[in-house]
Amino acid sequence: MELIDNFIEESKLKDLQSYCLGADCLWSSAPAVTHKDGSKDQFQFIHTFYRDGSPEYHHMDMDILNPILNKIRPISIYRIKMNLLTKTTDISPREKNTFHQDMYGLSKEKMKQWTTSIFYVNTNNGYTEFEDGTKVESVANRIVTFPSNTMHRGTSSTDQDARVIINFNYFAN
Repeated sequence: MELIDNFIEESKLKDLQSYCLGADCLWSSAPAVTHKDGSKDQFQFIHTFYRDGSPEYHHMDMDILNPILNKIRPISIYRIKMNLLTKTTDISPREKNTFHQDMYGLSKEKMKQWTTSIFYVNTNNGYTEFEDGTKVESVANRIVTFPSNTMHRGTSSTDQDARVIINFNYFAN
């Protein structure tokens, strides 16, 4: 696992935040936080930039990701998806999502070949927790990178209206 703070230039971060947290970003409601959470009383908003190796219908916003993509330098992209979890009253076990892997439907051997990076758009008191107990705090302009077969989960936050992250699932150089 690799964690890098101040990943992109501050001006590029401001542009990304203006887009992601502004009125021009199209969000969809997802009835579950992960593909395993269908029965829970949880939801999130998502914005899919790229899915199954192809840009989504609103791919014109991919340019906003160039500062990140130019640094992670993916050979092939499987999916890029932004998640927005709304503020909750507390971060309790119920608000923690199920441990999961972002790329499902692939064999464990194939999944080991892919990489996941989580980019934190805004600072809040939510975090990403890994199955081994490691916690990565949500700090704007931070990125954490790990093998795609690594089990992890996110939380909501209590100190900001939303917790926004971008998941990159890709084949690394």
